[in-house]
Amino acid sequence: MEISRDYNAAEDLIGGNLKAGRAGKIAYIDDSGSCTFGELADRVNRFGNHLLSLGLRMEDRILIAMHDSIDWPVAFLGAIKAGIVPVAVNTLLTPKDYEYMLSDSRAKALLVSPPLEAQFEPFLSKLPFLEHVLVSPFAEILSKSNPSLPTAPTTSDDPCFWLYSSGSTGMPKGTVHVHSGLRVTTKLYAEDVVGMNASDVVFSAAKFFFAYGLGNSLSFPLGVGATTVLMAERPTPDAVFKRLTERKPTFFFGVPTLYAAMLASPNFPSRPSLSLRRCISAGEALPPQIAKSFKEKTGIDILDGIGSTEMLHIFLSNRPGDFRLGTTGKAVPGYELRLVDEQGNDVKQGELGELLIKGSTSANLYWNNRAKSRSTFIGEWTRSGDKYSQDADGYYAYGGRTDDMLKVSGIWVSPAEVEAALVSHEAVLEAAVVGKEDEQKLLKPKAFVVLKPGKQATTEELQNYVKSKLAPYKYPRWIEFAAELPKTATGKIQRFKLRA
Repeated sequence: MEISRDYNAAEDLIGGNLKAGRAGKIAYIDDSGSCTFGELADRVNRFGNHLLSLGLRMEDRILIAMHDSIDWPVAFLGAIKAGIVPVAVNTLLTPKDYEYMLSDSRAKALLVSPPLEAQFEPFLSKLPFLEHVLVSPFAEILSKSNPSLPTAPTTSDDPCFWLYSSGSTGMPKGTVHVHSGLRVTTKLYAEDVVGMNASDVVFSAAKFFFAYGLGNSLSFPLGVGATTVLMAERPTPDAVFKRLTERKPTFFFGVPTLYAAMLASPNFPSRPSLSLRRCISAGEALPPQIAKSFKEKTGIDILDGIGSTEMLHIFLSNRPGDFRLGTTGKAVPGYELRLVDEQGNDVKQGELGELLIKGSTSANLYWNNRAKSRSTFIGEWTRSGDKYSQDADGYYAYGGRTDDMLKVSGIWVSPAEVEAALVSHEAVLEAAVVGKEDEQKLLKPKAFVVLKPGKQATTEELQNYVKSKLAPYKYPRWIEFAAELPKTATGKIQRFKLRA
């Protein structure tokens, strides 16, 4: 997809809807109200002008630590239209994390929701670059600002926004994306793969500050003129059910752990109370049993895909009419994929290899991290850190992270495969598999299992069940039952915590 050199992502996403005659159509619905595309455009201009009035200039950075509400896209797009670079961060982090991100990004302004202010207070006076703290909601700010904002003279390759990656180890990395990425992912995935259009109502359990959620709730619906439902609270099954039944979204974006929790809930809505036509999963591989159970309840296939902070959104996906359970589908048109061994050579069909991606939505670099940038962004290719295999029909099957893979008796074992087998047992809600050394210091699989409410299962029963599903050497030698599994805010299981 070609993007002109003189280009501003906010001007495109907002202005396109005004030109299409959607000024009076509802753009966003949040917990306290709604706004039209015309009102959104007005607020974006006013907020951008307020930032400029504070003395911020092109390429300055602002850090956004806000819960999902209409103020979030107003702030994000207002900054971008003014040429200022928003840095979106997770709202579930610690003061230490926030201090690092503010120092690393050298943000001149902090935008924060009231419940999060206390997380920042201990260190704000220590930050030499930070000049302004703005607390949402922004109604008073907007009322006093000019509604006319000239678009900053940015290019398609200018830094547009940052996302901090939630790496499994080490400090998070500031991932720098350019202006063209938001439009390109919208065209390649939202429009061409899953068919989102202006008649859709979109609801994402993943929040704005994730690459996944940013596409789902901002660039995709704005790019096609759809209406978006926002939710500030944590995505529990009941909170999700409330929006699905009251707001009637046609698109729902979730993660496997949420789908599992929804299916385990006695409050799962009836088919007639839902208006869904597309359900999408990313973040981790979707166990086939979850997809089957969801299809039985709703009649809808969950389209499993994989994206990353580095590639901005989904680049490998199942799709309507081209769907295979237990796989992540095929490459999204516009991306090229390779599977390579540890020496960088292409692996044979059916063998596990690290997934490399080539596509124009790759991030420019990791801020202030030259070594990691050079090892991840290799020319036109980006290393994913994920292991995959490809079958004879071209479908890709997930094999775990490169640092999660287990070599048992000299053979690679995918934790994801063992987890999927465990989760298919009727008593198991969630499972995570890591490596543990046995008495001979050899690595073997260990499982952490969360049972469904009211269900029972023994270690021996589950071990025998896995043996009946997989090659015997893959069964977990130990099973530890747990009330819950440690997860990131996106719902990814943090196996490094279980290994520790």
